[in-house]
Amino acid sequence: MFPDDSVHSIISPSSWWEEAETENLERGCLIYAFIPHVDQVPYTIKPVGRSQAERHDSAKLNIAPLRMKDRRTKEDLPVAAMALHDGELWTAYRAKKRPCLVLGSDFPAVNDKLRRDMPKKSTAPTVIVAPYYGSDQDGTRAGYNPELVERIRHAEYPQFFWDKLPIYGPKESILRLDHIQPVGTQFNSYELAKYRLSENAMELMDDLLQWLIWGGVPTDSLILDYRKEIESTFG
Repeated sequence: MFPDDSVHSIISPSSWWEEAETENLERGCLIYAFIPHVDQVPYTIKPVGRSQAERHDSAKLNIAPLRMKDRRTKEDLPVAAMALHDGELWTAYRAKKRPCLVLGSDFPAVNDKLRRDMPKKSTAPTVIVAPYYGSDQDGTRAGYNPELVERIRHAEYPQFFWDKLPIYGPKESILRLDHIQPVGTQFNSYELAKYRLSENAMELMDDLLQWLIWGGVPTDSLILDYRKEIESTFG
């Protein structure tokens, strides 16, 4: 399934992905979630008038680019479905359903007594994920430059990781570790893909995370041996 010049070759490729029967959000699981496009200009949504004067549950909306330097004004128009607290505003992002790798999920639950008199959002549980993007240039997606894909497969960049996912979709995918973000644990926030990384694969992924965040992999990491082999073969 994996080529000899991929990081997967230093681990048994057949055990890179494993079927997962768990219904829990666990580290290493492959899930689906709606992920916003990071490079887009966000928009803000403002109610500018009611669709019917006597109704408070519907309104006419104005959608405009959201700029950090724009002056914020409190909206006085009461729309029940769009109530805001001080300092808040409504935003809109384009998002796409993508496969994601769960990198962190085992967070201690906050005791109910400690959450008393606090809004739920203050301690709402999340998991930390990194999204996959299809690298194929097949006419349906922009994909990635093949030369860049080869360099990513050879582990030249800490923010990218080349992979083949055991699910329907692109033949090859790029994991964006620099797009790590939280996803809520509510049942309608994600969907399990029924696969997970093996223990050895997850250890290697942790080495990549250390490289990304702290600037280098552990001295005993298999990635170092892999890079030496790639450099001797490809220069």
